[in-house]
Amino acid sequence: MSAATSAFTTARTLRRAAVAGTAAAAALLLFAAPALAHVTVSPDSAVAGSAAVLTFHVPNEEAKADTVRVDMQIPTDHPIAQLLVKPVPGWTIAVRNITLSKPIVTDDGQFTQAVSEVIWSGGQILPGEFQDFTVSADPLPDGVGQLAFKVVQTYSNGDVVRWIDLPQPGQPEPDHPAALLTLTTATVTAPVTATRAPVAGSGADGTARGLAIAALLAGLLALAAALRRKRLPTPVVGAGALANGHGAASPAVERVVESKPAGAMATDRKPAGAKPTRPQNPPRRRS
Repeated sequence: MSAATSAFTTARTLRRAAVAGTAAAAALLLFAAPALAHVTVSPDSAVAGSAAVLTFHVPNEEAKADTVRVDMQIPTDHPIAQLLVKPVPGWTIAVRNITLSKPIVTDDGQFTQAVSEVIWSGGQILPGEFQDFTVSADPLPDGVGQLAFKVVQTYSNGDVVRWIDLPQPGQPEPDHPAALLTLTTATVTAPVTATRAPVAGSGADGTARGLAIAALLAGLLALAAALRRKRLPTPVVGAGALANGHGAASPAVERVVESKPAGAMATDRKPAGAKPTRPQNPPRRRS
């Protein structure tokens, strides 16, 4: 295959890929367009029982007609005690109320009526544009996990689009879904417990310091005991006698020496090392 033929084949492949990619992108936009044109509410979730400002985003999906009327139905099975509408330049606002079979009691008092419908008319949403419509709900109802706001959109050519369908479990998203607001339960925040910062030198350092102090005290006690033993007097035990604490013979074991009359022979044992005494000559008798 020549270089020219190879270049031609490559260029043709690239053109086919570009055409296929363009067709796929167009198909994706075609199928995604209805989803982007839905009427939505922002925020899409809020805490039940709280006050919230809700903004409804309404686009114009017609190519040659203007949106001239927006009719929004407010849920009445779980009514909102106070619903206020924010003015929109160029639009006229009409509010419809219903009488409640059971009054709503809030911190602001008791309410026997609730808003059931808000109608914006007289203005225009041109093709390729959108308009935001804002209301204030105070408070949002309790005892329900979701509120559905159904919207009817009227065009200048007489077309009417009803954004009123509710999603069903296990089913695809409806073509004209209602604007859904998810209600959540308020979370209780645990109180913050103040924790004491660790003191420098605590932990392992404190344990080591305590052991060192204990060892030092033990050494001082041992030294004091040794010095005390050194200062005690050494007892002197005499021959043939047991010593008491002062070096004298114990009275319980002292030898008892009986005194004998003069001239009697001594029968007691002499102390060791004593010189023997010579017997004295008896006196001579005079003749």
